[in-house]
Parts: sequence; structure tokens; C-alpha cells
Amino acid sequence: MMVRRFRLAGVVVILLTLAMPAQAEDFAALVEGLAIDGFAAEQQAVAALGRLGDTRAVRVLKALRDSRLLKGPDGRVLISDTAGDKPLLVDAVTGAAVAGLDPDSLDNVLVNDRLRGDIDGALGALMLFSPDPGNRLAAARDAVHHPSAESAARLTKALAIEKQSDIRAAMEWALSAARLFAGTEAQRLAAISKLGSATDPQIRSLLDRLRGEPALDPALRHAADAAVEAINRRLQFVGVVANIFEGVSLGSVLLLAAIGLAITFGVMGVINMAHGEMIMLGAYSAFVCQEVFRAVLPPSWFDGYLVAAVPVGFLVAGAVGVVLERCVIRFLYGRPLETLLATWGISLILQQAVRSIFGAPNRAVANPGWMTGGFDAVGGFTITWNRLYIILFCFVVLGVLALILNRTTFGLQMRAVTQNRPMASAMGIRTARIDALTFGLGSGIAGMAGVALSQIGNVSPNLGSIYIVDSFLVVVFGGVGSLFGTLVGALSLGIVNKLIEPAAGAILGKIVVLVAIILFIQRRPRGLFALKGRTAEA
Repeated sequence: MMVRRFRLAGVVVILLTLAMPAQAEDFAALVEGLAIDGFAAEQQAVAALGRLGDTRAVRVLKALRDSRLLKGPDGRVLISDTAGDKPLLVDAVTGAAVAGLDPDSLDNVLVNDRLRGDIDGALGALMLFSPDPGNRLAAARDAVHHPSAESAARLTKALAIEKQSDIRAAMEWALSAARLFAGTEAQRLAAISKLGSATDPQIRSLLDRLRGEPALDPALRHAADAAVEAINRRLQFVGVVANIFEGVSLGSVLLLAAIGLAITFGVMGVINMAHGEMIMLGAYSAFVCQEVFRAVLPPSWFDGYLVAAVPVGFLVAGAVGVVLERCVIRFLYGRPLETLLATWGISLILQQAVRSIFGAPNRAVANPGWMTGGFDAVGGFTITWNRLYIILFCFVVLGVLALILNRTTFGLQMRAVTQNRPMASAMGIRTARIDALTFGLGSGIAGMAGVALSQIGNVSPNLGSIYIVDSFLVVVFGGVGSLFGTLVGALSLGIVNKLIEPAAGAILGKIVVLVAIILFIQRRPRGLFALKGRTAEA
């Protein structure tokens, strides 16, 4: 009986409030109206809340859309929320916490797909006039997906008072989308003309929807056909640009992984199968730095952990490389097969050591705030900050290494030992020391590569094995011992891979690239830009 009286009272309240002007509608009565049985009454209440302009309605409508709105035993409408890991009930009108009730014992306010569409429209109406610019911008962008005569009216009002240029631009796009289906013929033609300059697949979908109208005016159909064709051409161009950027991004990753190998293999002639594990050590160095910053330093310092991790990764991997050269590699110069087997065994030892210390599961390394997110270069093509910073970082590393090799005493001595060891020794160069430092330099650069790679994937003991084969391909294809060849080889392989993938798929694309490199090496065994080294003929 109490429930029946509540329903009757609720119907009376909602009908009375709907008959009043929007300015006089009562927020509490409208929220109670959401709990009335029947989707028609709920739709009326949702529409009225959208007109009300009360920002408290945003939370209520979102809870209704997400099926978190509940009917209390005393007639109150409650929101199911969480406080930490515990369920929490909140009064939908006052926002006060409600204790003593089990959420599982209460009935949900039912919602269907049509009502969810109405809720999205009401939320858009509320947020278009929000004092928060972010809410207004989000509402304008969302309005593109829900074109209607009502949204056109709301957007027209919002544009009349909006001051920020970026929000105005988003509102103009949304208004054009709305006028495709709810405007005069002149307005629809103008909307088609504006939307035809977009590069958004969703805009193309709206135009396709318009073209599907059976009684569409021939002039509108012709304009819509031309607009869709223009968007398709633009999207094809954007797709090519996106593939090239992704190829440069992949090439920069390969370049970072291969720069160190260009020294240890290309210059020293050592087939170092543990090179991938140097990358892995650098990645785990980034993880350790992250955990130290979290545990010891204030939270405001956390974004600086990656800057500290770069030299740490270089020193850790470089020190391991020096120890490896002094204890194993120096006894195996001139015996490439034995070097390969020995370093492969060392790679297994390093992997197992890392598993024993950090465990086998992957470790997540968070992006600092300044590497999070991205920006839209063109509609439908987003450049992420972490990829962009890695591209810049790899070119900085390559430039610094080129300066070291060509403009420092150490670089001069390293090239001398590489080209003629007996003569360099006769000139007083300590060849054993140069060997150790050169191997340490190559390993240290691999460690810095690991720090960078930790920003685009999880860190695991098998991280290095992912890049070791591609690194050798880059060095051999570019030319053994040539930094410029390593750069050209890495970028070429990355871009070609990404251009082939859309047509052939990722796996078949890699196979095609591998076969092409094998055929190329058959014709040019020393790669694109070969230099004389310890294993080259004088």
C-alpha cells in the first residue's frame, strides 16, 4: 500500500513539475520522478532535469545511465557508489551518505537503450552550459554523435554566450552535424559543405546516414556524395601519414636497440647475444628508480624518476658490459662462433638472475606526467607524447655518440684500435682498456634504450629477446660499423614494416621484410654503408 501511494504521489509530482516552466522545476521532485515505474515517466523526468540547468543532476543522470540508481524503502532515490573498495549509498537529492542499507537488497531504477540516449542528450544539455570549460568542450564533442533539432537549439544558445575559441569551434562542428537532419535546405547544404572538410570517420558516418534517406533532395545527395568522397581522400592521406609516423616510431625503437650493437658488433666484431639483456637491465633500472622515487621522495618529485633512470640504466648496463668483456669476451676475439655461444649462455644467466630478484611476472613502469597523453595532429591521427619523446631521445643519443666517436680522444683511440691494433699498441694506446670501455659504451647505450622501451611496454626478463634479432638485422642491413647506416637501416625497416602491414598483416609483413633483407645481403654483403673494421679486409 505504501509503495502504491508513493507511486501515485510521484506521478502527481512529476506531472505538476512538467507543467511548470523549466526555471520553476523542483530538483528533488524530478529526481523522485525517476523512480516511477514506466519508461515514459522516466523519459519525462530526464528531459526536465536536462532543462533544469542544475549541475547536481549530472551525477544523478550518470548514475541512472550506469544502472547505479536505486529505490530506497522509504521512497528516497539513492545512488550506489564506492568509498575505496566498500559499497556506499548516497542520497541522490542531498548527496549525504545513507547508512544501514544493503545495496543488494534494493531495486534498481530500470533503464533501456532509448532512455540512455535521452540521458546522453540531457547530460549534453547540462554540460554545454557548465562553468567548467572542460565539461563544455566534452559536451560539444559528444553532441556530434547525437544530432537532433533539440541539440541544434541548445548549441545555438550555447554558441551565443561561448567565449573560448576551441570550444566555439567544437560547438560549430556539432551544430553543423545537428543541422544535417534538422535544418532548412540552405542550412543542410552549409552543414554538408563544412563537414566535408573533416577528417573524422564519424563525420563520414553521419553523411552516409544522410545519403541513406530515401526522399533526400538531389542537390543534398550530390553535395553529400562529394563531401564523403573528399573525406575518403583525406582519410587515405591521413592513413599514409599515420603509417609513416608509426614507422618512424618503430624505427626509433629499433635504432635505440641497435646503436649499442653497432659498436659491439659493428666496430668490435663481437657477436654479442647478451645485447638484449643489456636492454633488459636498463628497463629494470627504470623500474627500480620508479620504486625508489615512490618510496623515498615526495609525490611531486615522481615525474623526475625517468630523468634519473637514464644515467642509472647507462651505468648499470655499462658496468655489466665491462665485466663481461674483461671476464669472457677478451679471450674470444677473432673467434665469432665461440663468442656467440658464450654470450648466449650469459644471456640465459642474466635472465634467470633477474627472475630470481624481481620475479617472472611483468613489471609496469608508469609514464611521467609529461609523457602521458598526446595531441591530434590531424583529425583521426593522434601523436602520443611517449612515442614522440622516444624519437627525439634516440636522435639525441645518436648525435652524442657520433660526437664521442669523431670529436674525442677516446673515439680516436677506439677507431685506431679497430683499424690496426698492433700499430695502435705501438703508439702507446692501451688497447685492453679501450676494448673494455668500448664494450661498456655499447652496453650502456643498450641500457638507455631499455629505459626508453620501458615507457611503451611492460618490463619482463624476456624483453631483450624481442629486439635482439631485429637489432642484428638493422646493423647488417645498414652496414657493419656505420652509425649512419644503422640510422638509415632502422628507419627504413620501421617505415617499410608499417607501410606493408595494412595490406599484408603484421606477421606476413615481417616475413616479406626478412626475405627482402636476405636477398639484399646476397647482392651487397657489407650492407648499405660499410666501414672497415676489425673483421673487414684492409
